[in-house]
Amino acid sequence: MRPLLVLSMMLLAFAAFGCGDDDDSGDDGATATTETQPETTAETTPEDEGGCTEVAQPEPKRDGGEKKPTEELSGQYEVTFRTNCGSFTVAIDQELGGLSAASFVQLAESGFYEDTLFHRIVPGFVIQGGDPTGTGTGGPGYTTEDPPPSDATYTRGVVAMAKAQAEPPGTAGSQFYVVTADDAGLPPDYAIVGEVSDGMDVVEAIGELGDATEQPTQVVAIEKATVGRP
Repeated sequence: MRPLLVLSMMLLAFAAFGCGDDDDSGDDGATATTETQPETTAETTPEDEGGCTEVAQPEPKRDGGEKKPTEELSGQYEVTFRTNCGSFTVAIDQELGGLSAASFVQLAESGFYEDTLFHRIVPGFVIQGGDPTGTGTGGPGYTTEDPPPSDATYTRGVVAMAKAQAEPPGTAGSQFYVVTADDAGLPPDYAIVGEVSDGMDVVEAIGELGDATEQPTQVVAIEKATVGRP
């Protein structure tokens, strides 16, 4: 397995960032900072007012073994991720996301994302998770391919799928990232599956928990993923 990789502009230079998914891989990295300050709400943050509950690092899960979806979604879906730092909800864009969106929902519904980490956190850019192994190289055992439109932009709250630089545009496995930058400045290469509709303050708080090497400064785990129909 190879780590997922994405090129992005950082301090006016291109830098490579790795992450991975089984057969697929992906990543993102870069700069851009958001000016929005985290807001505290009783529904989306833990009792300690936006802080994270300390939890043990989840054990690595099995890599691969999932069945690839064959049909796109019909109707509206949303996925709520409960983490030890609070909860956030992703409104799924089934038209833009195609099979990648269907895969994202299927994996959430099956429990694939539960007890996994946000293994890559780039402050002011993205938070990335969805790897069952926690190494940046794991995935579901299949890939989908849904190239975004040429005018696609990756702005604050957009949820897209990570891939390796050498893979075709729109390639996706299980690893996903949430943009915390106002505009990540990424090329239209990453399948877009939705946008955060609630709990962006939680995402931004998580986005502050990365160091200079893009490693989390504390464990941020997905405890549960719930699929709903708004």
